[in-house]
Amino acid sequence: MPELPEVETVRRGVEPHVLGRRIVAVTVRDARLRWPVPADFAAFARGQRIDAVSRRGKYLIFALNGGDRIIVHLGMTGRVLVLDSDHPVVKHDHLDLQLDNGRLLRYHDPRRFGAVLPWPKAEAGHVLIDALGPEPLSDAFSGNHLYRCSRNKKAAVKTFVMDGQIVVGAGNIYAAESLFRAGIRPTRAAGRVSRVEYARLADAIRAVLAEAITQGGTTLRDFAGADGASGYFQQDLYVYGREGQPCRVCGTEIKGIRLGNRASCWCPGCQR
Repeated sequence: MPELPEVETVRRGVEPHVLGRRIVAVTVRDARLRWPVPADFAAFARGQRIDAVSRRGKYLIFALNGGDRIIVHLGMTGRVLVLDSDHPVVKHDHLDLQLDNGRLLRYHDPRRFGAVLPWPKAEAGHVLIDALGPEPLSDAFSGNHLYRCSRNKKAAVKTFVMDGQIVVGAGNIYAAESLFRAGIRPTRAAGRVSRVEYARLADAIRAVLAEAITQGGTTLRDFAGADGASGYFQQDLYVYGREGQPCRVCGTEIKGIRLGNRASCWCPGCQR
């Protein structure tokens, strides 16, 4: 599933091609996404100018000149591609926004778990993002924040930091790698992690995500950026997907477990 670095990579790839461009036509080939594309979406978007492209958690937000917005979620296999207007349509190309510069934004999603939705200016908030926690690269996120939120929490610390209401963007891969850097065993109860350890973990989350964004995200089976290119952060993974292999730091065999129905790996030598 595309995580925060992948979505930020898409945002950065899309932004230069769409800023200041007007949407001149909308084609919805299949509205049956996780949250169906509304019947009036074409009328909502057509004629509006894209003034900004931002990200909140794993959601892309296209700000339009009239104050409306379009919110996009990539789900598990979604892609937002910048293409020439005559680019051939292939299976799972569900929606196009035709721009006034002869290019188009195409939403492609084989599993249809994502979304392309209107966000009218009359709605100050949006149900999909209102409950999200702080952005990990913002000043609102810190070890103190994690410590305060974790008191009396019995859930495993990895499950805790993957909760988008605690902090956005610490998905399975990045939580595993951050906990490794911080030296914290993923199965420890969140409430048993100290303030000092949470300070290390917050620093690790910021560093891992920043590095992943710089390197274009993590290449998995379905992810590619706005230009179709894959990311390269997987070359720097220390624990994720390395069960049974020696730790690159201490040589201990990497162990695999399941937490919250998700596969997880950790090093018994480096993480306590």
